[in-house]
Amino acid sequence: MRLRGIVPRINVCAVRVNLQSDDFELFGLVQQFAQDRAAIDARWKELQREAHPDKFAAQGAAAQRIAMQWSVRINEAYQRLKDPLKRAAYLCELNGALVNAENNTAMPADFLIQQMAWREGLDDASSLVDVEKINVSVMQGRADALFKCEQLIDRDHDFQGAVGQVRALMFIERFAHDVDLRLEQLGQ
Repeated sequence: MRLRGIVPRINVCAVRVNLQSDDFELFGLVQQFAQDRAAIDARWKELQREAHPDKFAAQGAAAQRIAMQWSVRINEAYQRLKDPLKRAAYLCELNGALVNAENNTAMPADFLIQQMAWREGLDDASSLVDVEKINVSVMQGRADALFKCEQLIDRDHDFQGAVGQVRALMFIERFAHDVDLRLEQLGQ
């Protein structure tokens, strides 16, 4: 195969990683929830610089296609690693705990109570101050859920338990968007 001669020349940061490597391996990171965002960003830039298809223009179309595959793979990994919610879901799934949010909405009971209180509060909010108070509470809930994810994943290695927190975070992300929309409505 002609591509075999090309692939070894496409050397991403002097590390040979195949397209099937998990995101952490691809970025040279420890497989854990707690990550340094600046390090992820720096590594992404480094990998993209090395795999940019223009860098392989002299090697022909096949080399450029392979470099493009690398570039796409690097971007997909970056999107998962940089976002704490996506990173938590990815870690759960890598460890056999499927989030499956479309079919399973189970969440911690205490969070369900909080979720109902937030929703009722937003429905009843009539002033910018009321909505801003809800926003502060939601952002604190997000921080708490992220902390719980870190504890469950990195300390306890309880990926099944972390799935509930991931689902809670998914709700928080959607609800925070609703709060932002309401803030915009009241701010006009």
